[in-house]
Parts: sequence; structure tokens; C-alpha cells
Amino acid sequence: MSCSLLARLWPLLLLLPGTLAGPGVRRFGPRGPGGSPGRRPTDSGSGQSSAGVCKSRPLDLVFILDSSRSVRPQEFSKVKTFVSRIIDTLAIGPEDTRVAVVNYASTVRVEFPLRAHLDRRSLQRAVAGLEPLSTGTMSGLALQTAMEQVLTVRAGARGPAARIPKVAVIVTDGRPQDQVAPVAARARARGIELYAVGVGRAPLGSLRSMASAPLRDHVFYVETYGVIEKLSSRFQETFCAVDLCALGTHQCQHVCVSDGDGKHHCECSQGYALNADKKTCSAVDKCALNTHGCEHICVNDRAGFYHCECHEGYVLNEDKKTCSAQDQCALGTHDCQHMCVNDRSGVHHCECYEGYSLNEDKKTCTVQNKCALGNHGCQHVCVSDGPNSYHCDCYADYTLNEDKKTCSAIEEARRLISSEDACGCEATLAFQDKVSTYLQRLNTKLDGILEKLQEHESGQSHH
Repeated sequence: MSCSLLARLWPLLLLLPGTLAGPGVRRFGPRGPGGSPGRRPTDSGSGQSSAGVCKSRPLDLVFILDSSRSVRPQEFSKVKTFVSRIIDTLAIGPEDTRVAVVNYASTVRVEFPLRAHLDRRSLQRAVAGLEPLSTGTMSGLALQTAMEQVLTVRAGARGPAARIPKVAVIVTDGRPQDQVAPVAARARARGIELYAVGVGRAPLGSLRSMASAPLRDHVFYVETYGVIEKLSSRFQETFCAVDLCALGTHQCQHVCVSDGDGKHHCECSQGYALNADKKTCSAVDKCALNTHGCEHICVNDRAGFYHCECHEGYVLNEDKKTCSAQDQCALGTHDCQHMCVNDRSGVHHCECYEGYSLNEDKKTCTVQNKCALGNHGCQHVCVSDGPNSYHCDCYADYTLNEDKKTCSAIEEARRLISSEDACGCEATLAFQDKVSTYLQRLNTKLDGILEKLQEHESGQSHH
């Protein structure tokens, strides 16, 4: 078979299943995989598909475009459309995806770095303004330039701490004229993910040598530039993460949290803990777990909910967890009938006024009968005069001494007086008898006078 005939049959041979293209290569023609028509997602301007559940991951993305002489101007225009449609599906911005373009042939030119265009409109204008270069296919040099001059922090890429993937998409239709495999190996070793897109007669071996593993997900092929735009939807699927939380297929009982890259995890509402199945939730007794943070007392309200309380004599602070001592005597909340006495912070006791005793309730008071209590001090008899009041009396033939508590016998007192001053006593007694006799006589005269006055008044009333 002549070389000219093989060249004409090459596109047809690549369309036959299992021929030449071999395993590990995604082939796309005028129709998509499985015979379904190729389609691009509706542009929502937000980096999401029309389904609303495919959100692009943040990327540091560089397109490395072959614009050698074999790529005619109208074909290079198709490449720009392909790039623009991929950009349509990405969230572009300083915190989202940043895009750069490297244009190469026999020379390499960085058309714009990652930091140059941080919004979609500006980025697409820059892509539309790209122009092809000339002869040559220096794929290795182009990849080396992207690695050293584009995917660096100085040129606008995010640092390692940001954990933003570094991605390069190489589009070529020819055989590299330099060593590309060692450069690609160094790029992969640095963590750069490489996609190889071959058009027409691009050698499969060189595509595989450039791409990352698995090759099935990183090597793409189309027969002509006329259908390269069909690949834009495939890159949308590649660069997007399906949000299972938004789809509602997560099976989380409470909360679904998207982690990105199509991954998610389940969480539970406050007061619940995730079960071993990582999907369902069980109520947590926080008081029992001792994770409540209450200073004094934790009280369960219902499953998974609680509140804090304080010991008697303390009040809950504004943080609803700690407690401060209350001066209940000062607050007037003590319930003591007579007196409230503070013992220490927040603790008190009740006392009664003198003459009263504290009842069993430790709050109210009852009047004391000091005669009954036996602490009156009376030698003979204690007589209660009222609440906390009394006086002392003596038995018959005894008299109360000046101390108002002790008693002395009367006869003994008289003997003492007689022996001390007998004469004085006789004179006193004689004088007392004389005065008594005089008073009796005076009373008799007064009685006679009163009778006469009564008779006179009776006569006057009769007339």
C-alpha cells in the first residue's frame, strides 16, 4: 500500500473499533460515545451545567496549543472555539479557576499568564485574539515553558498550601520535533496533571508519553479540527464535580456537605451524633457525655438538648453555663421570719430575736417562755409576764431580796432587825400604834360627817 493511499485511509481506519488507536484512548467523531450526538452544556455564565449540579473545581489551568504550519488558520479558529467552550463551563475568578495559554510551533510564546484575566469575558476576548505561529512542533519545549514560566506562584499560580490542582491541556496534530517524554515525566513528578488531545495524524505514542495516568481519562483523539469542539463537553465532565448533595441522592439523614471533586460527607444536627453507617444520626445525651460545659448542673430537656442550672444560692450568668454566688439576705429572698445571716458566698441561715426560738422549718420563730426554759435565775418561783418577760417571787414566809432573784425568810429578817436595834424597833412600833389609833378616830368622825351630808341631800330632793 502506497504512502499516499495510507494517508487518505488513515481517518477511516481510526473510526473502526479496535484498529490502530488501541486501548487507553478516547476517540470522538461526529457523534458522541455510544452513538449519541455530541452536545455542549447550556452556558449559564456561572461555571455550572444546565443541570445545576456540576460545579467546576478551582484549577490553575494552562492550554498548550500547537499552531504550526500544518494547522491552517480556520483550523486554529476551531481550536480557539474548543478552548472558549471549555472556559464557558468553568467558574473563572481569583478564588476559582485561573487560565493561561501557551502558543507553540518552532518557537514558544506565553500568550497570557494565569494572573492576566480573572473574569470570563476578558479571558474569552484574549482567546479570540490568538494568532497561529509558523513551522515546527516543539512540544517538549512548550511543556517545559508552561512548567517553568506559567505554573508558578510568580506567574499567578496558587501555592502548595492552597491545594489547587495544576492542569495542562496539550492540543497537537503532529509529531513532536523534540524530546517530550522526559519533560512530561518531570511535569507529572511535580504534580501537574497532563491531558493530551490529538488531531488527525498526531502519533498515539507521543500522546501517551505526554499524558497522566490513567491514559483512558487523559488521552483524547479526534479525526479533524472540525469536530474538536465536541470535546468541550467531555472536559466539562472532567473538570466538574457532580454535587450529590444538590442531586439529593446522598442518603444523609440530616445534613449533606459537599467536599468537592464529586465527594461529600454526612453530618448531623446539633445534639445528634453520626452513626457507624456514616449516614444516619442518633440523639446525644450531652449531660451524660459531660460535654455540656455547665459549671454546676446539666439538665436534659429532650433528646440532644439541655440547659444549665446552678446550685441553691447561685445565679446563672449571661453565658448560660457559669454561675455566680447570690447574697440572698441582701436580695430579700431568704424567707427568714426574723433575721437572715450570710454564712459564705450564696449560703445563709435564719435566726430569731431574743426571746424567740427557731422552728423546725429553720425559717420561722416561736416566742420563748424563759420560766419554762429554766434559765430565769429565780431562786424560788418564776412568773411569766408575757413574751420574753418574767419576774421572780418567793415562797410563803420568805421575802425577795434586792437582787430580785434570791429570797430570805421573814422571821429570820425580823430577828436580825431586833438584835441589831431592839430599842429602835420598840419605839417605832409604839409610834405606829399611836398613829393607827389616831387614824381610827379620824375615820369615825369622817363617817359621821358623811351621814349628815347624805341626810341633808335627801331632804332637799324631797322638797
